[in-house]
Amino acid sequence: MDLVAELVALLGGPHVITADADQAPYLQDWRGRYTGRVQAVVRPATTEEVAAVVRLCRTHGAPMVPQGGNTSLCGGATPDDSGKAVLISLQRLNHIRALDTDNDTLTVEAGCTLAEVQAAAAEADRLFPLSLASEGTCRIGGNLSTNAGGVHVLRYGNARDLVLGLEVVLPDGQVWNGLRALRKDNTGYDLKHLFLGAEGTLGLITAAVLKLSPRPRSVCTAWVAVTDPAAAVALLRRFRTECGERLSAFELMSQMTLALVLRHIPGAQNPLAEIPSWSVLVELSDTRVDAALDRILESVLAPAMESGAVLDAAIASSEAQRLALWGLRENASEAQRHEGVSVKHDVSVPVSRIPEFLRRADAALTAAFPGIRIVAFGHVGDGNLHYNCSKPAADENAELLAEWGGLNRIVHDLAHELGGSISAEHGLGQLKRGEIRRYKSALEMDLMERIKRAFDPDGLMNPGKVL
Repeated sequence: MDLVAELVALLGGPHVITADADQAPYLQDWRGRYTGRVQAVVRPATTEEVAAVVRLCRTHGAPMVPQGGNTSLCGGATPDDSGKAVLISLQRLNHIRALDTDNDTLTVEAGCTLAEVQAAAAEADRLFPLSLASEGTCRIGGNLSTNAGGVHVLRYGNARDLVLGLEVVLPDGQVWNGLRALRKDNTGYDLKHLFLGAEGTLGLITAAVLKLSPRPRSVCTAWVAVTDPAAAVALLRRFRTECGERLSAFELMSQMTLALVLRHIPGAQNPLAEIPSWSVLVELSDTRVDAALDRILESVLAPAMESGAVLDAAIASSEAQRLALWGLRENASEAQRHEGVSVKHDVSVPVSRIPEFLRRADAALTAAFPGIRIVAFGHVGDGNLHYNCSKPAADENAELLAEWGGLNRIVHDLAHELGGSISAEHGLGQLKRGEIRRYKSALEMDLMERIKRAFDPDGLMNPGKVL
């Protein structure tokens, strides 16, 4: 039997997709940059079926591409165009396996959407704090495979910090059951960290034990106009000093970014009288109902307004207003899509270097590419900036994309010079697998390649990604 026939025998015809039209949604990345071809798209429903699929693919020498919600921004879940691969969709592995409120853990399968995981935690009066704009469609397996960040890293950490244990199907079809729900387990190498952020190149995450936190009962959110990024960083320092762990989010948006959201997102409204040069979205939360967060927030903002660093502020007085403020930030990427393609950067630098990065990057790009438009926003609380470049007229972007390499070199070299990274939370995927070699040492690259060979000597697991 050929591979496709064996997969049909294993999973049943409805879960082995071979028709071009039915495969199409799986074969193009969210940004529309990459399109691939495969022998089949398969949809296993259990860990045992995933393992059996992997064993069949290995026997036939077929590359395997794991995919969750297909929301990768770097082509990490898109196959190449050889047509040799099998795409393994994990969407049917979508069960909540266990909830332990005393241990504050939730065991979930990889195909659960992030929103479903959040909802399962909320039903138990707990919080799973990972939060992304794509949480309704992205899957937790993909979130862990890319070590996703999001808007609450400042308080709760990246996806890596929210995982206690994993279940992984290895490239040879063996299943590693590392679903330990322990916060202390000092028994040698912590294997789970090899798979977190590996983008499916070392194995397929099929389930995870996630850490839960107490659910906030008081939340206060404000939209704040600041004079410049330096003022935003100074305000962040004051909030951290005065509020400690109550500070759960601190997001930065440029004037151009907010203008695009107001232009293209239905219902979006400017919370202030004018569009500021720079805006900050700040959120405080507390597990107490009577935390008086609005007074705490105002006490921090008042001296900043007196000094002139803060120009104006709007504090949400209802849940609807809070969600509207978050909508301005979370729709930044969607708004930019309406303006055509752009050259996107997902960089991080030490928080203290954010003003310098923005100042120097803006100056260098404006000099090198006259008329360039820069859309800057991101998680200033953890040093992660989404720094996107395009031309004001969509039909001019083809010319700018032709300069993609030189444009990236300016941005990435500067981030590296300032002690930063060229990929903060999106991963490397196909997009940056070559670029990363400029910034990692030969030894780092060799160590990564050794790990890849040790786990996947045949190079069949998500080939062409990361390395």
